[in-house]
Amino acid sequence: MFYVVLLVFVLIGFTLKFLNHRSLKSLEGRHVVITGGSSGIGKALAILVAKKGAHVSIVARNMDKLDEAQKEIKKHINKNQIITMLSVDVSNKDDIQKRLLELDETVAPIYMLVNCAGQAICGKLEHMSESDIKQMINVNWLGTLYPIQAILPKFKERKEGIVVLTASIVALMGMFGYSVYSSCKFALRGLAESISMELKPYNVSVTLALPPDTDTPGFEIENKTKPKETKLLSESGGLHSPESVAQHLLDDALRGYFFSYIGFESFILTTLCIGMSPFHNVIDVLLQSLLMGPLRLVAAFYVKHFEGIVRKCYNHDKQS
Repeated sequence: MFYVVLLVFVLIGFTLKFLNHRSLKSLEGRHVVITGGSSGIGKALAILVAKKGAHVSIVARNMDKLDEAQKEIKKHINKNQIITMLSVDVSNKDDIQKRLLELDETVAPIYMLVNCAGQAICGKLEHMSESDIKQMINVNWLGTLYPIQAILPKFKERKEGIVVLTASIVALMGMFGYSVYSSCKFALRGLAESISMELKPYNVSVTLALPPDTDTPGFEIENKTKPKETKLLSESGGLHSPESVAQHLLDDALRGYFFSYIGFESFILTTLCIGMSPFHNVIDVLLQSLLMGPLRLVAAFYVKHFEGIVRKCYNHDKQS
């Protein structure tokens, strides 16, 4: 009976979310900047916004990948659109902030900043090297903070804009093998909630994207460092295409939603972790209030299931 009631609530929730969809903001003639835009979710997103008539600037370090991505994006534009690429280290504060402001002046005023640059190096905490730890802090945390810091004054001055921070589902829950990466993504949630409150009077929206495992070049590299426990835990969420993740992210950002997620498990986790996050209407708050109690029981099942996987791997290693 409990599961029937829970299922009814969840179905009501998805129905209300569909019925309460906000209209999509237009990107026609707007300037969208995407860090990490040379591959994966960033490149898929760049193609989507190009199709919507936006000027697109992609930011990454590797010139060859940038050049290849730029050529692919240009296949989807009209003659009035500008597609720019920028080779820069997003964790270099002076460099990235100077170059972003140049883009704002020379291409067009930046309307949407999407932070997709990120890197995951997995492993048990005691095995993480100092260089790996600093690399993840630089790319995932500082590499998101610095671009946002540079462009916020422009958004406030113009009283419009969209900021997207690409975190991860492990921004809401810690997981075996992701101690450092998850810490960085948890920090992005704090940043997103804080600047959302700062920007409220200026008509600037903030979206925190929580993509699940996505079939990208970065994910392939990440898999090389994953402990077996992490691989087993990750399997339950499935693997999504960068195109589908980018589409969800874009739609949610253009509607001004704070959280962007995909799938039932992410819905459960986002609802449970809603806390003091921004909300958009009273219906959402009432539904979340009704669901948080029952969903805690579902989450407890997942936690024990995950702990069981870790324990089984531990016992296997101990016996071998």
